[in-house]
Amino acid sequence: MSKALFLDRDGTLVVDTHYLHKPEDLQLIAGIGDALRIAVKSGYLLFLFTNQSGIGRGFYTLEDAEHCNQCMVEMLGFSENPFTEICIAPETPEDAPVYRKPSPRFILEMCDKYDLNPDFCWMVGDKLCDIKAGLNGGIRAAFVRSGKASDGEPTDFLEEYSIPTFDTLVSFVDELTG
Repeated sequence: MSKALFLDRDGTLVVDTHYLHKPEDLQLIAGIGDALRIAVKSGYLLFLFTNQSGIGRGFYTLEDAEHCNQCMVEMLGFSENPFTEICIAPETPEDAPVYRKPSPRFILEMCDKYDLNPDFCWMVGDKLCDIKAGLNGGIRAAFVRSGKASDGEPTDFLEEYSIPTFDTLVSFVDELTG
């Protein structure tokens, strides 16, 4: 069985610039490329799991989001895409959730497809829906403070479920692999 990191994009890997879909607006969070390389070297499969309601709202297309992700990978300095699979959930909060977090569907499908050990898998993100997706998927979750925190830091929830909190994904990976 393998281990994996399920990673939110906006606010976790890149600065959240609200409906990010233009490559020129991409800003990596400092140290992210090196942190991902360390995670991969430590045997973790990487999965990108991002809610992109701007697609469902008609603000941009799936192709725009995919192009933005491709440019992000290039900015990270990888010669090949480090993400085993990518889930772009286009639903709006008003739509019935299919893949939109906190739905665990993508996590459950990937755990089954890649024979992942849930005890060694993490969902990492800056929003409560990220944390709930991980818990709903039966894996561990970690909260990072590097995002906009549009729903604030859900302190009570994090404490109730003993969710570890980190300043950034970099500090999470340091502790995980240290």
